[in-house]
Amino acid sequence: MRQRKQNYITLSCDGEVVPQRGAAAPAPESADVAYRLSRMVEEAAAALPLAPNALEAADASEYTAVAPGEAQASSRARVAADAQAGAPATAAQPVALVMARSKAAKRLLQAVADAGFCACAVYTQDRRGEGYLKAAQRTVCLGERYSDALFGNGHAVLQAADECGAAVVLLSDEALPLAEVDSFLARAAARGVRVFRAMSPDAPALGWILCSTDKPPLDDGTWRTCQRCGLSFDEASLASGHSTCPSCGGYFRMSSAERIDDTLDAGSFEEWNRSVPETDPLGFPGYGGKLAAQRAKTGLEEAVRTGEGRIAGLRVAVGIMESQFFMGSMGSVVGEKLCRLVERATDERLPVVIFTASGGARMQEGLVSLMQMAKVSCALARHGEAGLPYLSVLTDPTTGGVTASFAMQGDVVLAEPGALIGFAGQRVIRDTIKQELPEGFQTAEFALEHGLIDAIVERSEMRSTLAHLLAIHLATARSNRGAHEPGDCAILVDFQTVRDNLEHGTDTYNTVTYGLLEPEGGLPFGESSPWRPRRAQQLLGGLAGRLERKASGAVSPKRLGKVLARGGFDAEGGASLEVNGAPADISAAAAVDPGNRAWQSVQLARNVHRPTARAYIDAFVDGFIELHGDRSFGDDAAVVAGVGWIGGRAVTVIAQEKGADLKERIRRNFGCPQPEGYRKSLRLMRQAEKFGRPVVCLVDTQGAFCGMEAEERGQGNAIADNLLALAGLRVPVVSVLVGEGGSGGALALALADRVAMQEHAVYSVLSPEGFASILWKDRTRAPEAAAVMKMSAAEACQMGIVDAVLSEGPAPAHENPEAAAEQVRAYVSAALAELAEQPTEALLQARYERFAKF
Repeated sequence: MRQRKQNYITLSCDGEVVPQRGAAAPAPESADVAYRLSRMVEEAAAALPLAPNALEAADASEYTAVAPGEAQASSRARVAADAQAGAPATAAQPVALVMARSKAAKRLLQAVADAGFCACAVYTQDRRGEGYLKAAQRTVCLGERYSDALFGNGHAVLQAADECGAAVVLLSDEALPLAEVDSFLARAAARGVRVFRAMSPDAPALGWILCSTDKPPLDDGTWRTCQRCGLSFDEASLASGHSTCPSCGGYFRMSSAERIDDTLDAGSFEEWNRSVPETDPLGFPGYGGKLAAQRAKTGLEEAVRTGEGRIAGLRVAVGIMESQFFMGSMGSVVGEKLCRLVERATDERLPVVIFTASGGARMQEGLVSLMQMAKVSCALARHGEAGLPYLSVLTDPTTGGVTASFAMQGDVVLAEPGALIGFAGQRVIRDTIKQELPEGFQTAEFALEHGLIDAIVERSEMRSTLAHLLAIHLATARSNRGAHEPGDCAILVDFQTVRDNLEHGTDTYNTVTYGLLEPEGGLPFGESSPWRPRRAQQLLGGLAGRLERKASGAVSPKRLGKVLARGGFDAEGGASLEVNGAPADISAAAAVDPGNRAWQSVQLARNVHRPTARAYIDAFVDGFIELHGDRSFGDDAAVVAGVGWIGGRAVTVIAQEKGADLKERIRRNFGCPQPEGYRKSLRLMRQAEKFGRPVVCLVDTQGAFCGMEAEERGQGNAIADNLLALAGLRVPVVSVLVGEGGSGGALALALADRVAMQEHAVYSVLSPEGFASILWKDRTRAPEAAAVMKMSAAEACQMGIVDAVLSEGPAPAHENPEAAAEQVRAYVSAALAELAEQPTEALLQARYERFAKF
């Protein structure tokens, strides 16, 4: 009876109703309060304070019900006060904005109206005829088209509450997540609007929980609208989520101030060359006035800001372009500021990070603008010659002369998802070729697929990615100098300390300020977001394309799956092991010599369950960052390359990857590299040499891909270039054959200072099937060919081809992958430690003599 009189009920922490047996009987400390609609309307009508709640009325002894007459008198007094102040008259009946549209919405609206509220329902224009709206006394439109995200958007709900003059907002259905959003609750409280959520989504009329927050609104009420989904969010909420739309995952363009707050350690940025005198080389009419107008509008000096800061404690020179100032166009001042940034970084031996965002050259400055491309390129060339890294981050948009110069000149080129990246504008291209452009053209994903950039990095991962890349450079830079220099940070010496610093050490302004603030929005930015690279649809060149077209006699994926299950695939033929269209029967030939260890190793090396190179990378390369592309044509998935740490030592890793299952094997061309794969490895070798990083190669291929397109793109040239580079590479090189080592395709990663083989790996001039076919015209004699060629690891070691045979453990690698990986890790670590002690010239001489003896 008492609960009914009080019009609220008390709930325990597990959601059970707590009996009230006496006026002074206290409720448990963990109890909460669920309001009945009648009590909510009384408090709204009388403008009472926020009592009772779980803390203020724990014993419920202070509660006094408000008589209906008193509530009405209070309401009339409020109306009179509003009229005297000149404000619009307030209806005596308080308005409740009901955020519900499920099948129960009609019943809920009726219950709200019966309790004494003016029930206001929400709708969208495309669903304005829904039946539940007839049960409402008032309606308000949220937008043009319905979406779950719209009903859960804080800005839309608050705007609707303002429009209908709501005193109370009732959250149900898609709007329920707002009950946990601090920024929304703080803004509602500032408006004097109380927010309740349904105690039970299935029975919302049962009771309502008051939603509140101790956090005040963190900004001045500014909102930003996503150009992709049309929803608006407050700036503080966006800052806490890296200016990423909480609904659709689209990226808001960031100003330099926002980028600094999101990337650099809090308080570490020091601006350089803030003001540089403007020039007007063409005397372009009105140019000076437009510059002044841009400064007044944006509060910026020019289209780029430069300076120094720290990322996870590491000092770095930073340039950030401003798309909101003349669309980031590159004039003489932009070029001058960037040039001064790079020159000072060279003098102070600092790495450079530049975030690009530009529409290209500034037309009002003519050829002088064009010369900035050459000017900045010259400065970067000197910076690179000093052995210093330059990391370029492409943001939306990066086009024109910026793309054709410093944006693409980084040692590592990263891009944000979905960023517009291109040289010529799409309209110009359409007018030139008279064709429509494909979907996704000139995006970051397009650039990655065509090998033009190293990686696509989401904003949430950008700071940590930059920190690890910079730390890898710092490790090798120190080893080359042999001493610390001013500006070095002792905490950044290996992968673990970088990770610890990112998690528990220095932090960004955004994290410090907004770290505990939940972003507004309904739908999370998850794996299904269209902004994520569609890897399953990318990089399917070479054999995969041939399989799909079923051209040149290639077999179907289903048929290949069966062949792989039997352990056979012939790289040279690009098809299964067949004779006259039927599977070759080689079991009889194998049975002739059960002691044929070479053929046994061939079978084990081809075992579909054998760990691939990527499995070894995952096992012992800490913080591996994969770098893609040959920067000219494509990204060959058969070659995985990047940087990371092995045993605390920064390394470049290059591996041939077959893929762990049939789908992956098709995508990776069965581990048979294309020319662009070897050119990618060459690029990473040269980068390692520049920064003094040792190179670790994992070899596992039946051979380089043999096909018309590979020949057209210079397969032989690409392998030759790799061999020439490895012969003179001025850093240690260690190679391990972890599976098949077929012909020149394998040797392209095996011209090394130390070469080892796992005990069941194989190494040969070509596949045993190819050997048997060429010399004996009989592919079924492949087991005999394997024995003749001495393909096993033990035989290769006896001939001095390899330096060591690595145990795979008590069984083959696919039965105990951890033990096999540990043997590879131990060998690589020991070899790198030994080679690191040798002078460069002695290293090169020993490498020459190693291969000269053959």
